[in-house]
Formats: sequence, structure tokens, C-alpha cells
Amino acid sequence: MMPCLRFPVRCSFFLAAVAFGTGLFASLPARAAAVATFGAKGDGTADDTDAIQRAVDEGGSVHFGRGTYRLTRTIKIDLDRSGFVSLSGDGTARVEMAGAGPAFHFLGTHAGSAEPTQFKPNVWARQRTPMVEGLEIVGAHPEADGIEASGTMQLTIARTVLRELRHGIHLTVRNRNVLIADSHIYHCRGIGIFYDQVNLHQSNITGSHISYCAGGGVVSRGGNVRNVHIGSCDIESNMAKDAPATANILLDSTGGCIGEVAITGCTIQHNSPSPDSANIRILGQGDEPSLRARIGTTVTQEGHVTITGNVLSDVQVNVHLRNARGVTLTGNTFWMGYQHDLLVEDSVAIVVGPNNLDRNPRYNYGNTREARGGVVFRRSRDCTITGLHVSGVERQPAAIVLEGCDRFNLGNGTVLDSDGPGLLLRDTTRTRIGGWVLRDDRAQRAPAPSLVVTGGRDNWVLHNFLAHGQDVGPGTAVLEGNRSER
Repeated sequence: MMPCLRFPVRCSFFLAAVAFGTGLFASLPARAAAVATFGAKGDGTADDTDAIQRAVDEGGSVHFGRGTYRLTRTIKIDLDRSGFVSLSGDGTARVEMAGAGPAFHFLGTHAGSAEPTQFKPNVWARQRTPMVEGLEIVGAHPEADGIEASGTMQLTIARTVLRELRHGIHLTVRNRNVLIADSHIYHCRGIGIFYDQVNLHQSNITGSHISYCAGGGVVSRGGNVRNVHIGSCDIESNMAKDAPATANILLDSTGGCIGEVAITGCTIQHNSPSPDSANIRILGQGDEPSLRARIGTTVTQEGHVTITGNVLSDVQVNVHLRNARGVTLTGNTFWMGYQHDLLVEDSVAIVVGPNNLDRNPRYNYGNTREARGGVVFRRSRDCTITGLHVSGVERQPAAIVLEGCDRFNLGNGTVLDSDGPGLLLRDTTRTRIGGWVLRDDRAQRAPAPSLVVTGGRDNWVLHNFLAHGQDVGPGTAVLEGNRSER
């Protein structure tokens, strides 16, 4: 301590330098240009649009201090002209968008893929990694959006709040390698994160809250979208009672193609009163003209989607797949699907592994008894269901229904205490059902066989434990080694 007492000025400077080197001051932006130096008032009343536009035109780090910065038109960030740009705050700055369009629109010129040889030198020299961190962006206009990006490479949005907007994050035209992390996207009139007819490969959405957006939470429509990773997020109630049907996560390939998606470790739920609401909805029928020469058609069934380790509840349909191909669901927990827990239509190569679809009495409150649950496959083929656990399905024709399906393998699942048969096959062909436990031991159960096969042909039913027997139409199936208590 003696050197500090004898040389206080020099020692203070030394300690500050050490502290900076150890990261204590790392949150302070290095050589950042404060928007206040360009004339921004940040008082919530003055129009700060011109001042902030001047700041971003200078390029580099643009810092927003404490205050409310009012915009009346979009701040256009032309990366090739300005050079690298990052927008930063420390959680105390609010940007209020009082005009139509995005508060900030990042514009790049990248036109290739993420493959190194497809980059022009100016992208690395002036445009890479535009960044937004530590800001709150709030809408004050019916058509105000938060952040739009077109032609960017490595857009990074972190620790950002976007609320009361039309769309929170709007991805358009073409982008590559997008990261969205640790952010709050809340109560937007449109969509939280919108892949809008965009050509975008490689995007990660992690650790974020996305909730109460009327048009959907994460929505991809058309375009050419690949490699979407959604993980460890809370995604809730992204729909409205009086709005068109949407989903907390909606992948709609109509007019384009969307595939190679992982949805992992999220809580995805609410709300059941919205019409045809879903937690995850995949509309896989796409269109890609370039495929005609290779496969003879432009119509596609998009997929290669993994849905694993999620908690899904309180919507009309927890997971809805239509015209999808190559979707795997495993390790998820489903409950409170008011129409269905899982609905699969006109799809191919769907693999359903161990998932828990249970009616837990702890959630018997309000109108939750109206939730029916259950699994339905219609007009689908080449699918596998194994290790599935289903209980408490009510007011459905059966707990698991296959209608007009072909080449299914159903193995080693459990259906308990559900209305109607545990398994119902209707007009289904070339399907194996083996090793299932199908029981309804409720005292008030209505008379019904545990397994029903009607119509169809060339099915094989073997080694199932059927508490109340089976009703298998003549010529529809070969029966082998089933045990029945009836």
C-alpha cells in the first residue's frame, strides 16, 4: 500500500489500466461515437433521426447513452458505404420508432453463399458482422418494425428488447449466418422474427424470450431457408383470437423451400383460444423450379427437421405437420392439445420416438378438461412410431388414429386410460403393430376394444397386450401372439 500512498496519481492510473485489462471496464465501448455528439437529444420529444443517421454514416461503433431517442423514418445503414457498424447501448437506451418501416435497416451486398470462395473482398473489408446490442426498440406507429436486414453477412443481435412493433426482426432478400441471442421480443402486432421470402442459410436463435406477437413467434414463409437452429428459448402465445391461424414456430414452404431445422430445448406454449393455433406447424409443400430437370417436378415436400427436448402445451394442435418429409420428434413433453397433440397429414418419413403425451391432474383447471389430445396420421406413408407414451385422451375416436396410411411401423408404445380404442387403423395398408400395451382401467370406461383395424390390407398385429381385446376386420391383418384380458 505504501507506493499508492506516496504516488496516488500514478498508482490510480496504474490500477485503472489493470482493471481495464482484467475486463472490469470491458463493457465500455472502445472508441465509440456517442449519438449525442452528432446532435441527438435522447429526450423522447426531439426528432433524433438526422443526428443518428449522421452517426451511422460515419461507421464504426455507435453508442446510445441513457435516454429515449425518437425516430420518424428508417435509419438506413449502407454497410458498403459506411464500413463496419455496430449499434450499442447498455440497457438504458430506448429507440422509439414513430414512423413506418424498420427503425434500423442494415443493407449489405453479399450475394453468395457462406462458402469462402463466394465472398467478394468488400464484404470482409467493410460489411461483415453488423451488430445490435443492449438497445430497446419500441414502436410508436402502426407499421413500425424493429430491425430489418438485407444482403448482410454475420448479422448479430444480442441483449436487445423489441416490443410494441409490427415485426420485431425482419429478414429480407438474402442474408447469411445470422445470430439472434439473449433477446426479448414482446407484444408485436405482426411477427417476432420473420424470415420473409428470404434466401438465408445458417441462422441461430438462442436463449431468447419471444412472446405475445399476434402473427407468430418465429415465422418463415417461402424463400430459400436452410440450417435454422432454435434452442433454449421461451416462445409463448404468439397468436391472437381474431387473427388468421399461425403458430409459435411456423415453417411455411409455400412458393419456396424451408428445411434443415432443429428446434431443441424450448418451452413452447399458449394460447388455445386462437383459431387453429399450433406450437409448431410445418407446411412442407414447396416449389423449386430448378428441380424439374433433376426430379421431374417442381413440387417438393420439405423437412429434415428435428424437434427434441421441448415442452409443448395449451394450443389447438401442439405439433402439426402437412406435406412434410423427414421430421423427427423425440424426447418432448406434450399436453393440453385441445384438438390434437400431434396431427400429421400427407407426409412421408416421419419418425416419432419416445415422447410423453400425458394428462396430468395437476393441470385440471378452467377449461383444460376440454383438451382432447391424441395422435392422428392421415394419408401418410413410410413412418415409424416407437416408444410413444400416451395417456388421458378424451372424446376422440381413438388415442392414436391412422387413416389411409401405408407402410408404418408401430412398436413398443403405451396407451393408457383413454377414450375409445388405444389404436385405430382405418383403410391402412402394409403396417406392423407390435409390442404395444393398450389399457383402459378406469372404472367408468365405455365399452370399446383396445385395438381396431377396419379396411385396408396386409397389416401385421403381433405380441400386443390388449386389456379389452381387438376388433380386426377380416382380411385386414395377420394376428400373432396378442394377449387379451377380455
